[in-house]
Amino acid sequence: MNNTNLFALPDDLPVPQDDGACNHLIGREIPSITLSRSGGETVNVRDAAQKLTVFFFYPETGKPGMELDQEWDLIPGARGCTPELCEVRDLAEEFRMLDVQVFGVSIQPTQDHNEFIARTRFPFSLLSDQNLTLASALKLPTFIYREKAFIKRVTLVAHRGRIIKVFYPVFPPDKHPKEVLRWIQTNNPAR
Repeated sequence: MNNTNLFALPDDLPVPQDDGACNHLIGREIPSITLSRSGGETVNVRDAAQKLTVFFFYPETGKPGMELDQEWDLIPGARGCTPELCEVRDLAEEFRMLDVQVFGVSIQPTQDHNEFIARTRFPFSLLSDQNLTLASALKLPTFIYREKAFIKRVTLVAHRGRIIKVFYPVFPPDKHPKEVLRWIQTNNPAR
């Protein structure tokens, strides 16, 4: 397995299975929780989700020089955050043309998010759910790696403060943003 190229996915990644951990989310109201946003501001996710919004939840993006060990690669759905967000970046104009607000959400601190945005020119805001406040309120699935909890990869589409679409499990992560975009093009409730 290639454990140093953050932008490439190994061919033999395990495919995550649907364990039903997100079955409760359709129609659920987005809670009124304020999270730190890249750039140093905050955002109330309920207020943000009044317009058509996509929340890409992911475990964590890699950093240059960071080597992910084989154990991380063997966790279904863990590897691929950087390729997924880079594909979101590459589709930014299409999301904007549909008037879709996009957020990435992970447990990483804002300074990690700011570094990622600067390095990859990611055009959307990243939200820090370091204490799993939003993830816990929504009862999102998590996994433990080296005694630390990470949010499993899941994408929520919200409109008028409610979840209208759930993508879970997400695989392959680098192809997933196109899947979300296609769904919005076909099912856009804001039209």
